[in-house]
Amino acid sequence: MNTNKVLATNPNPSPLIEVKKTRVRWFIVMMLFLVTAFNYADRATISIAGDAMSKELSLDSVMMGYVFSAFGWAYVIGQIPGGWLLDRFGSKKVYFWSIFLWSLFTFLQAFIGVFGAAGTALMTLFALRFLVGLSESPSFPANSRIVASWFPSNERGTAAATFNSAQYFATVLFAPIMGYITYKYGWHAVFLFMGILGICLSFLWLKTIYAPKDHPRINKAELDYIEQGGALTNMDQSQEKKIKKEKINWKSVKELLSNRMLLGVYLGQYCITTLTYFFLTWFPVYLVQERGMSILKVGFVASLPAICGFAGGVLGGMFSDFLLRKGYSLTFARKTPIVIGMLMSMTLVAANYVEAEWVVIFVMAVAFFGKGFGALGWAVVADTSPKQMAGLSGGLFNMFGNIAGITTPIIIGYIIAKTGSFNGALVFVGANALVAICSYLFLVGEIKRVELKNYK
Repeated sequence: MNTNKVLATNPNPSPLIEVKKTRVRWFIVMMLFLVTAFNYADRATISIAGDAMSKELSLDSVMMGYVFSAFGWAYVIGQIPGGWLLDRFGSKKVYFWSIFLWSLFTFLQAFIGVFGAAGTALMTLFALRFLVGLSESPSFPANSRIVASWFPSNERGTAAATFNSAQYFATVLFAPIMGYITYKYGWHAVFLFMGILGICLSFLWLKTIYAPKDHPRINKAELDYIEQGGALTNMDQSQEKKIKKEKINWKSVKELLSNRMLLGVYLGQYCITTLTYFFLTWFPVYLVQERGMSILKVGFVASLPAICGFAGGVLGGMFSDFLLRKGYSLTFARKTPIVIGMLMSMTLVAANYVEAEWVVIFVMAVAFFGKGFGALGWAVVADTSPKQMAGLSGGLFNMFGNIAGITTPIIIGYIIAKTGSFNGALVFVGANALVAICSYLFLVGEIKRVELKNYK
């Protein structure tokens, strides 16, 4: 008799037979990684094209600072509405429209050159960057929300660090490509290229992403595993199992904003995001203007620190989960990589005191690695967000963090205009890393999931 056939058709198989669980959750996080890489690449298009664009459109450093900040204004404004949309309509649909729209507005930036007057071009460019930021605003709350629903707590740090590390991979992959396109075809072509790719990606997302209980490839063993580990698998229900749709509960929002632990996390994220926006906006300009590199060279050189940031991002999450599995508290496991990473990030100030190109890149690579290693804020959000308001809680976190997207480009623009160099800018960025350390050490306290009192 064919034993395999009997086992396959037997409605009551032996309980001793263990079904191997699927690994669909890791495919989900790789999709988050891919989408986030495009997310950051579209943010960085303006920095790669910035030098050539500013010359053609006659935009000075202060004007470019405001253009760089346009994304941040909208990104901050859109966080609470974006988080609410995620809780209201689910991650899949909201993320699809987010990807599609930000890619469309990236594509349209290719036509800024038709506006001859600097003032008109500046306003149009600011408006389009603003719309890109508004469209991207649900993305990271959605990432956190999806990780919370697909991953048990002991894998959540690695999962969150994986999608977060995509910001560095975006530079590794796209900076050389965008630098070459700018050099060969002009800055307009960068926006065309990234816009078209992003629109295609939005439809790939729609075809491949599901909630855990709706995914056609997940088996019961994996579903049981992630549920028993604390995954919030009921966060998004299928159309046949719709949950009650809530309006924004402002009492609960106020409760979140009065929580000392969360306020410390918000402050820390603001400071960490200051480092992010330096690298996203002014870093390529720094290499061109302060270090005299060509835009083609910058495209490749900028990828070297980004490789280190990517490695740091993945290792930081793995190290945090390793500490958790070894029996350390969640608080210790999350805070330790953050403090170590921010200490390493402070080394970028040393670039003010060296001349050799390779030393500058080495210093930036160490800082970039540290920034990646310590960027565990989204893991903390997945650990602390109340289950009823995961999207909105992530939106609040991202709103406070990305205020740095407004302030950092403008402050650095004024520092450069006032001093004529980037020295003060590097000190400013390094000081933010120090404040992040102090916030996690002295404000955050114990890291734990928030239980809402005012939620109905």
